[in-house]
Amino acid sequence: MAKKVLTSAPKAEANGQAQQDGSASRGALVADIIIANAPDPVFVSDLEGKILQANDAVSELLGFRKDEVVEQSLSRFISPEETQEFTAALREVVERGVTRDAVLNPRSAAGEVIPTTLNASALRDADGKVIGAIGILRDMRELDKARAFAQRLIDDAPDPVFVSDLEGKIIQANDAVSQLLGFRQDEVVEQSLSRFISPEETREFMAALDEVVERGVTRNAVLNPRSAAGEVIPTSLNASALRDADGKVIGAIGILRDMRELDKARAYAQRLIDDAPDPVFVSDLEGKILQANEAVSQLLGFRQDEVVEQSLSRFISPEETREFTAALREVVERGVTRNAVLNPRSAAGEVIPTTLNASALRDSDGKVIGAIGILRDMRAYEEVVRDLEQSKTELQEKILDLEKFEEVVVGRELKMIALEKELENLQRENEKLKAARASA
Repeated sequence: MAKKVLTSAPKAEANGQAQQDGSASRGALVADIIIANAPDPVFVSDLEGKILQANDAVSELLGFRKDEVVEQSLSRFISPEETQEFTAALREVVERGVTRDAVLNPRSAAGEVIPTTLNASALRDADGKVIGAIGILRDMRELDKARAFAQRLIDDAPDPVFVSDLEGKIIQANDAVSQLLGFRQDEVVEQSLSRFISPEETREFMAALDEVVERGVTRNAVLNPRSAAGEVIPTSLNASALRDADGKVIGAIGILRDMRELDKARAYAQRLIDDAPDPVFVSDLEGKILQANEAVSQLLGFRQDEVVEQSLSRFISPEETREFTAALREVVERGVTRNAVLNPRSAAGEVIPTTLNASALRDSDGKVIGAIGILRDMRAYEEVVRDLEQSKTELQEKILDLEKFEEVVVGRELKMIALEKELENLQRENEKLKAARASA
């Protein structure tokens, strides 16, 4: 705004605008061109703090008519302490030629104290000499309400929440932070985050801040702050942008999540995986293997470091990779266990028949982030099946042999019966011949 005054002053004089005695009055008249239609409350003061001009927005803000504002000292509307603050701002503008921000709480015609921020910049005459200040006020009531609401959200949040500036200094922290770390709030606020975390993690946090500033997105990081008792507490950090009223990133809102219980659960799950007798692996939703127990190595003949971080497609055929991907989709969509048949190839080149039981792996919020796969080696089963098939074949052959034997035995029995009948007939015939001979 000060630059506009510099370029406008000669034009105002060339147009023959009315001038008042004294360079301060001339500067005020020049500024009128700029401030007349400004949406924010804008005023011009001399170096003693007397208001020379004020636009309609000032009257709307304070509830005074213009003639009740102009030619009045700013001290009429603000406290003695804030008057000193404004005077210090004027001195800095004169000495350094820079804009100076201050907080003012003018009292309105109705007696209401109105929180505002003041942007005070140099007002110069045609020769470039500072002759006063152009003040732009911003009504902070709505912003203060928003801040109070945000403060309540922070205070009432169940998770540890803090606000930091872009240098990593903690500006606010709720009670949950104190409960997590064991420090009082006054031992946390106004402290650098580096007091609680290692130099490496401080650099990680600053990198997160840089990313938030550059991309305006949330950045997740892992922090291990040290508590008042000296305990290192594993946490995950969700850092999002804190913006001012103009949308500029001025810091970060950090939400910490205590990972101790989750780490215990993960360690327990890891033990279950490691101690499982069956081959167990964990994969992400793209099929990349994240964990695998020793039983997987024993099954496939690969070391763990040759399995972990590899895609499952390295060990199975393209068709079975599609089958596994379909199983993953079903697990995500339906949240149920899905069975599939896989035939991974071992380090020795052997194709190993297995069945896969794939179930959902969820994060702490219940979202499916991967799958837990349990393989069952089917070689012994298939060998048993082959043995049964062979036994069945042998049994069928024996049955055929028995049937043939039975046919032979039955045939002999029938022949014996026929011979016995024939023998009986011969015996009867013989007895008849004997009887005939005897009667003769």
